[in-house]
Amino acid sequence: MTDRRTRMRRTMVEREAELATVDEALDQLTGPGPDAGGALLAFSGPAGLGKTTLLAELRRRAHARSCTVLAARGGEQEQGQPFHVARQLIQPQLAGTSEQELRAALGGWYSIVGPALGLCAPEQGAPPDPQGLRDGLDWVLTHLVVKRAPVTLVLDDAHWADPESLGWLAAFAPRAEHLPLLLVVAYRPDELPADADAFRTLPGRAGQRPLPLAPLTPAAVAALVRAWLGDHADDAFCQEAWAVTAGNPFETVELAAKVRDKGLPPVEANAPLLRDLAAAQRGSGLVARLERLGPSTVRFAWACAVLGTAIPQDLAARVAALGSEEAVDATGRLRDARILSAATEEPEAGLEFVHPLIATGIYRAIPDALRVALHGKAAAAVVDAGLGPSAAARHLLETHPENDPWVVRILREAAGENLRAGAPEAARRQLARALREPPDFDERAAVLYELGCASLLTEPANTVNHLRAALAEPFDDPALRQGIVIRLAQVLSHSDRLAEASESLAREIPYTQDVRARLRLQSEQFMWDAFNAAETDSPARSRRLARLADRLTGRDLTERYVIGLRAWDACLRGEPVDVVLHHAGRVLERPFSWAYEDRGFEVPVLVAMAHMYADRPGRAEELFEAGTAEFERQGWRGAHLSFAYSLRAYILYRRGRLAAAEDLARAGLALAERVGRRTPVHWYAIAILLTTLLARGRVDEAWELGREHEYGRPFPAAVVFPDSQTVYAELLLARGQVRAAVAELEEVDRRLTPRGIQNPAWCPWQLHLARAVAADDPHRARALAGDAVRRARAFGAPSGIGQALRVAAEVAAPEERAGLLEEAVALLAESPAGYELARALGALGDELRDVDLLARAVVTARGCGADWLVARAADALLGLGGTPPCGPDGKDGEEGPTQDGLTEEELRAARRAAGKPAPDGSGRRGQHPDWALSAACRKLGSDVPGLAAALEAYAP
Repeated sequence: MTDRRTRMRRTMVEREAELATVDEALDQLTGPGPDAGGALLAFSGPAGLGKTTLLAELRRRAHARSCTVLAARGGEQEQGQPFHVARQLIQPQLAGTSEQELRAALGGWYSIVGPALGLCAPEQGAPPDPQGLRDGLDWVLTHLVVKRAPVTLVLDDAHWADPESLGWLAAFAPRAEHLPLLLVVAYRPDELPADADAFRTLPGRAGQRPLPLAPLTPAAVAALVRAWLGDHADDAFCQEAWAVTAGNPFETVELAAKVRDKGLPPVEANAPLLRDLAAAQRGSGLVARLERLGPSTVRFAWACAVLGTAIPQDLAARVAALGSEEAVDATGRLRDARILSAATEEPEAGLEFVHPLIATGIYRAIPDALRVALHGKAAAAVVDAGLGPSAAARHLLETHPENDPWVVRILREAAGENLRAGAPEAARRQLARALREPPDFDERAAVLYELGCASLLTEPANTVNHLRAALAEPFDDPALRQGIVIRLAQVLSHSDRLAEASESLAREIPYTQDVRARLRLQSEQFMWDAFNAAETDSPARSRRLARLADRLTGRDLTERYVIGLRAWDACLRGEPVDVVLHHAGRVLERPFSWAYEDRGFEVPVLVAMAHMYADRPGRAEELFEAGTAEFERQGWRGAHLSFAYSLRAYILYRRGRLAAAEDLARAGLALAERVGRRTPVHWYAIAILLTTLLARGRVDEAWELGREHEYGRPFPAAVVFPDSQTVYAELLLARGQVRAAVAELEEVDRRLTPRGIQNPAWCPWQLHLARAVAADDPHRARALAGDAVRRARAFGAPSGIGQALRVAAEVAAPEERAGLLEEAVALLAESPAGYELARALGALGDELRDVDLLARAVVTARGCGADWLVARAADALLGLGGTPPCGPDGKDGEEGPTQDGLTEEELRAARRAAGKPAPDGSGRRGQHPDWALSAACRKLGSDVPGLAAALEAYAP
């Protein structure tokens, strides 16, 4: 440790309270017992008040207590370099390891966080989303903390940290209290960037308050002056030193050093000279002091100010146009003048300014034109030194446009690296600058396209403008044009502008000469039309899709996407289940990824959901599990993962696994909240959670949740399943607001019927409306329910028919109810729909006053987690003199449907039933269902016709 640093530590004064807080936090971090643990400390104050000195002492004390210290510092010049701070913190802990060791250390996060941390090159393929990258950084830091505990993480000059690192650490900081981690930050409160709101509120969220550093008192300034000049410094001299420095510790130390260097006696007679000496330390005085060191030294200092922190001497020499010997001499002079010092005590650590105030003063003193030129030289030097386009790009952002193709190339390469590394905002800045250079005439469309890709997640409106501008450019690359049109349609769709998305594709299709390219555009148009709730020509579109898909063989990915859309369209329209499964099966004959780089995940999701509605939820879950794993491997932990969690929850709901569905739906909603409210992913998440809560009987909780999330009008333009307006009407109905529910459901009718969407398994609006109008208009109620039964039979899924029959019985004449319910139970017993079976059993038991049926309803409802249904069936059972049963093991708990392991009896029943001809759904089943077979259907997630395939995949 240098003499200067030792002296600064020894002469640090009036920081006893702060150091006591530091010691208390370190005691808590390193001490034994249950109270040991981490904490957050935040020190704030204007420049020069000693934050860096305090943190240096904190690091020394942490080392003395055998803590692992992770340290980083924000840099005024490095703010635009994404993950600059994160790299400083983590890279040294992993640097020097082999690729094999690094892969072992990072596990599945290697390709996600490795590029951001500079540990490996970005891989080709779709980049991680920013939230996925943050989750990966969370994992890496948590892993390091646990492995190398106790850990002290120190971030100085946090106000200059890059936005990517700043946002990540602000979100991570509250975890420090639950880890063996002391997280310490220091910043200037008035200089936090505008986009650092999360960091600005961090101390309050973490249960701490920032500790502001106060200026030194006159007595403390006197102590500092005497520590540097000797105890003979008189009071008047010290008082004047306090007056001219305003109690700023940095300025006090620099002033004392200046007095010592000049050999000025610290007496009252020389006190008037202090003001001029202090002025020489800052602003024009600092510049004049620097200029006295000679032109070559000035150029070297300017080069260092442009390069930022941890400055390689040879790089600074090149930027300053100095030889190696001149650079050594300049470095020595700047060190003697207390302008530069070594960044750390490591021999290869590079140089840094003694204080950020000096760096800022020198940087701002560089003449504007020369500063721009120096940044240009720095960019070239960085590239020649092999530091990569991203390191050069931050300098190019400070230069003026000069129509230089090299600048455009470096900025595009840097943007590509940053986009693949999960820093789209940095990529957007670089591409916007490349556009101003400007690019060559034939390159402009490509830059606009790349800019649109980079701003897709953060600025969808600007993305649309960029992509439309790209299409307006004259260029001859058909592949680029197709990519632009597809990306434009994608961003319009995700902005709830599906009609515009379809129109943009429709305009391009007639002018696309290549047959395969035209098919790709058609597949995209079919997809976004399928999601457009206000599509005006839906039946005609379905006919075109059917004609096209039925003649395709599935020879490539585009054809399989078209076939997948055909399967979904058949499901919505209620075509027979066999047709739906036939087309879905054609899609899945070969591996079908959910994460193709240039494709959305919508079609794989639709194919999986078609299986669910066709009473193959077990297969749907398999597909979702595979898709979710792909999302996680790619680092897609925002909207993609929220969709996966929420829709998997809906599959569980359809299987009657309500408790597990609720947990997964809440996880999906938490992720959707990161994306934003009233976005498509949020509509899905909240609709599925509300549906699940209603099934569990928690109506008031569902209502409050809906109010909290502003669930209601206006409903989204995109198709959501379950249908948002229908779920809202069901919620109103559960609350007893019948008239309002009827109005919503009648509007659903007007919206869906013209589109030819007739499958009550997908949207049971007719069943809800029948229940709503039954009291006032029983004839209409029976007609609605009867039509729903007819449509359900046409589709042919036992769960859909059983549900429709149950509601038909609820609104039927008394003499018809038993027969309808008996058929409903028989059908549902051979389906995977546990919750619907429990409801039908309860209704039939009530109707027939049958204690055995009611007992089975209790057990089945309990296994589903349908608490209201358990209570209702149990009350009815008690009223008939029966006793509510316990679970199969003699304890109240979940029954077999939530456990996938088949008993021997269930396995035999499933094997007997597998391969038998499928009933057509048009007649009544036997009066005594095979309950072993019923349990097998629920556990395997399949109706009887699908048992053979389900048994092949079954692994006991």
